[in-house]
Amino acid sequence: MSSDKLLIHLSPKQGYNKVFNVGEYDMRLTQFGLIKLAKGTTYSGNTAETEVALVLIGGNFKATGDGWSFDVTNGRTSPFTGKPHCLYLPRRTAYTITALSDVELAYNGSPVTRDTAKPTLIRPEDTRHIELGARNFTRTSEIILDEKFDSEHFYIGEGMIPSGNWSGYPPHRHDVNNPPAELNMEETYFYLFDPAQGFGIQKVYQPDGSIDETYTVKNYDTVAIAEGYHPLCGAPGYQMYYLWTMAGDEGRGLISSKDPAHAWVK
Repeated sequence: MSSDKLLIHLSPKQGYNKVFNVGEYDMRLTQFGLIKLAKGTTYSGNTAETEVALVLIGGNFKATGDGWSFDVTNGRTSPFTGKPHCLYLPRRTAYTITALSDVELAYNGSPVTRDTAKPTLIRPEDTRHIELGARNFTRTSEIILDEKFDSEHFYIGEGMIPSGNWSGYPPHRHDVNNPPAELNMEETYFYLFDPAQGFGIQKVYQPDGSIDETYTVKNYDTVAIAEGYHPLCGAPGYQMYYLWTMAGDEGRGLISSKDPAHAWVK
């Protein structure tokens, strides 16, 4: 029976919903949560000593702060209907989110040591579409915030897995600082399914057996991946979406090493 030691379930309610904080699940650089707002309600916060990236899951909102304001009136209704918006906020920034419709935003926070980009709204046309894999491990990704963006730690995107396919395959990891072959970046996976009763399987392991976890992941589940190989697959009949947030302090990029036992699968 699984220990679920890296798997966090969530039934989101109005306001900020904590998934995990920095220091939990061996995550040194990441705080993750979900902001859920009913139309007409607001949420206010201050980034303090963290950088924050709010990825729009679905809905429309207005974001305001000292000397800046952004409106999203053409937001997707869900990740299955369009590309994302993302609001990036540097440290020491007060902000208020006003829900123009029912809205959900994935909250990514990371402690920083310097000033980064000013408040920025990354729009769908600013994202980059890539296609990965072959045969029954094809999948697509939208790159939202990459190493070209002035963030101290974040590299953020989202994946869409067609019915019954695998992703993160051949199994890959990025927990050793060994450029250019591998960068040390912890990663958060947040899942949604269409239809919503769908499910998938997430594996996290190290070849020496120090980590060997296999999870059934469902709607609004999160897996915290501080280290290890982490392939996943979706159940046939369902689209499987996952927001992936990587955070590293020794470089950022889509740079990983493959499990030598399975790297032959191209």
